[in-house]
Amino acid sequence: MNAACKSLSAAEKRGGKKPFLTPYEMAVFAVLGALMYCSKAVMEWAPNIHLLGMFTMTFALAYRTKGLAPLYVYVFLNGLFAGFNVWWVPYLYIWTILWGVTLLLPKKLPVPFSAVMYSAVCGLHGLLFGVMYAPAQALFFGLDFNQTLAWIASGLPFDIMHAIGNFAAGFLIIPLVKLIKKIDINIGGRNANI
Repeated sequence: MNAACKSLSAAEKRGGKKPFLTPYEMAVFAVLGALMYCSKAVMEWAPNIHLLGMFTMTFALAYRTKGLAPLYVYVFLNGLFAGFNVWWVPYLYIWTILWGVTLLLPKKLPVPFSAVMYSAVCGLHGLLFGVMYAPAQALFFGLDFNQTLAWIASGLPFDIMHAIGNFAAGFLIIPLVKLIKKIDINIGGRNANI
């Protein structure tokens, strides 16, 4: 067991509260958030095809509530390197929607069914990306309802590509969740549910 875990155990014995994130978790989540950002940067050549939905669902399944930490590390890094502007604001909620939907999915399903369900949800998030982004566009640029619908329709070909990419990447979710849990047990020295 690492030193951070031992010091937390000692603090708990003295009646202290356990922090929401341990130093180990902060380090892991910082690396995972940076991995999300790097994966997006590497995939910039492909319009709307990336691994972000897959990572969001993977972290939600592996870490539950704490899965938001790497997600918002990614969102912050994206704003930091690309600029905090109106395009960035929807990122504060779009990925959280996928995270929340993932938490609501049934846990105990046969693996083949889960793999298809996770891929379908990931793909649906890609297809609806423009729809979820639209309220911010309408608010920031003063679009009325018809203009918002036109904005969504103009982005539909990109959302279809987004959906196809997300659906394909969704099949990596279950193997990655298993890998993360195995690493957390072996390296983190504790149970798989951080």
